[in-house]
Amino acid sequence: MCIDKEIKSMLTGLIHKKERAVADGESSNNDLLGLLLQSTYCDDHQGSLNNPTRTYALTIEDIIEECKLFYFAGQETTAVWLTWTMVLLAMYPDWQERAREEVLKICGKKVPDFDSVSHLKIVTMILHEAMRLYPPVVALFIHTYKQIELGGVSFPAGVDLLLPTILFHLDHDLWGKDAEEFNPERFSQGVSKASKDPNAFLPFGWGPRICLGQNFAVIEAKMALSMILQNFSFQLSPSYTHAPYTVITLQPQYGGQVILNKL
Repeated sequence: MCIDKEIKSMLTGLIHKKERAVADGESSNNDLLGLLLQSTYCDDHQGSLNNPTRTYALTIEDIIEECKLFYFAGQETTAVWLTWTMVLLAMYPDWQERAREEVLKICGKKVPDFDSVSHLKIVTMILHEAMRLYPPVVALFIHTYKQIELGGVSFPAGVDLLLPTILFHLDHDLWGKDAEEFNPERFSQGVSKASKDPNAFLPFGWGPRICLGQNFAVIEAKMALSMILQNFSFQLSPSYTHAPYTVITLQPQYGGQVILNKL
């Protein structure tokens, strides 16, 4: 509760500071927080957050929750994804070496950019396989706001549906007998041909409400992993205990301890 209160206090202060800066002409609304604030006004009045006559489409509490969501979705999930990827590459040093050779061939020792990471096939295969085995979000939740029909079954409004991502990713009928094994080669021809069903891989969701940050997260993960491979080799620490568990995201319960060796 203390952490939640502190986070809310920090974000409230940030929101007040942002709108004061916009009102004083010291800042514009062209960043994420500015656009979010701008989109919450129901009228055209100008002024501060303390203006009691201003009507909001969303409350300040709603904006705080959106900020928390953006941070969590943009930071926590990618961090967990990279953690599992490093653990797997420490377990499978042959794939680690293949990935490093590819990175050095395409990027050299330069900091990877958008153009170079788009040519990293092996790194992409590894990241996809890591996310298949250990998706940061293990299940997707859907709430029906009206009566709908799915697969011939009718659901009334007010029903919560659970889509267990991790069970799809480990299904032997979809991925083969080695579904629980680390095998990046299955993604050698792309995501759609990695399994018997082109829609079986859904770590970012699917359809019109697929994660908006998918492309950014993939580029971010490729760049981060490439920079690690350029500078370090790594192996599992003797203290590592393999114990995946879920606390909102799928995490190593006792941490993902690896030993880094400078190249």
